[in-house]
Amino acid sequence: MRKVVFGIGLLLTGQLSLVVSAQPTTAPPADTTVFSAADFYQVVSGYHPIVRQAALLSSEAQQEVTQARGAFDPKLFSVYDRKEFGKSLYYDKWQSGVAVPILPGGLEVKITYDQNRGEYLNPEESVPSSGLAAVGVRVPIGQGLLIDARRNALRQAQLAVRLADADRLKLINQTLYNAANTYWEWYLAHQQYRLLREGYQLADTRFGAVRERALLGDAAIIDTTEALITAQERLVQLQQTEVDLQNARLRLTVFLWNSDEAGGAPQPVDMPATVVPQSAPIDQIDETTLQNLLRRAAEQHPELLKLTTKGRQLAMEERFQRSLLQPQITLNANVLSRPPLPGPGYDWASDYAFRADNYKIGVDLTFPLFLRKERGKLRQVQLQTQQVELERQQTGRNITNEVEVAWNELKALEGQITVQQQTVANQRTLLEAEQQKFDIGESSLFLVNSRETKLIDLQLKLEELRAKHQKAVAALWYAAGTNPGAQTR
Repeated sequence: MRKVVFGIGLLLTGQLSLVVSAQPTTAPPADTTVFSAADFYQVVSGYHPIVRQAALLSSEAQQEVTQARGAFDPKLFSVYDRKEFGKSLYYDKWQSGVAVPILPGGLEVKITYDQNRGEYLNPEESVPSSGLAAVGVRVPIGQGLLIDARRNALRQAQLAVRLADADRLKLINQTLYNAANTYWEWYLAHQQYRLLREGYQLADTRFGAVRERALLGDAAIIDTTEALITAQERLVQLQQTEVDLQNARLRLTVFLWNSDEAGGAPQPVDMPATVVPQSAPIDQIDETTLQNLLRRAAEQHPELLKLTTKGRQLAMEERFQRSLLQPQITLNANVLSRPPLPGPGYDWASDYAFRADNYKIGVDLTFPLFLRKERGKLRQVQLQTQQVELERQQTGRNITNEVEVAWNELKALEGQITVQQQTVANQRTLLEAEQQKFDIGESSLFLVNSRETKLIDLQLKLEELRAKHQKAVAALWYAAGTNPGAQTR
């Protein structure tokens, strides 16, 4: 019998060495720094490449507006045409000038100077020897009077800036929503590691105490095996949670960037091991907040803003297509003048000034008889408008439902957390009572370990619910079209 006990004692000594050598390689840091969710969102909002990329969308759209405004830039022009055959100068024609479009309407002001000569020059192109100056306007009095292709392109580009802003908000919200989920996954991994580390330390300490009592004959030898198994089980769990924590930390660093003082390219930032997440707050969100989020979603959700802007673009396009059903009637009117010749003896008022009796006018008329192209395009735009309006209605309904679903999930989690907190407190009371009974010899180590293991499991479940609660808060704000970092400000 003594040999058996002695052999078991040697075995226990070896098992204890095994447990000690298999402890986690990463010891908990002595001094830690709390990295709050608000600070994390601020870093992501300020430096993340995708967020900075989103800011470029508006700038790109502004350049489209600049390009569209280019259609209204004044233009200088000069045309020179000369023909000689044999020893005869058939013609030598040169026209220069400037054309200035007027933005509010379809007017175009044109100033020209013509100087033509030659033996076979067309008589209608004959001008005084000093040349002929003209100041005129080109006025559409039918199609193009209220809107034309240039003004339509400019207004479409201006509306496209709003589309870009909506895309920018959507991209930022998506990035911060993903960041929020990653942060609270890191929080959960950290809490799991903390609880299991504490549980393992308790089991390891209890194993040492039971082993000493067994060697002194105050406890049964089999109790040491029970204590050892519990310590080994928790050690395996702790090693796995250590890996999970390291991976969660790595996933979080994907969102950590910084830039130099000159505002250059963003640089990735590594997070020290001493940085830990904040505790998960359980803030009660009332019905008023829900109504505010629903109202904000109806007014400012990026998807609705995009569809509303597309509707305005189509309305502008429809107005332009309707104008194409009108006849193209363009009036050209110019007053003429001969530039003065050098030297005395000329009468500026009678010979050279712009006078009402020196003019050139013309009218251009074009009108397709069937208008099949124009009517088909107009009907196509009208159908697109109906499609966008129906999509906007459905999208608005979907957004409202998503907000309410996120709200229901959030309230359910709040209730579950309250119950789970009570369960943890009750289980801790049971453990304390079981420990007291064990100390006076009225309970077994198995029951104590069972109570403690159950308490750890309930605490892990509580932290999981808290992490889910914070993810649900982020989902609620994201469903309403707001970045999750807004609720921390």
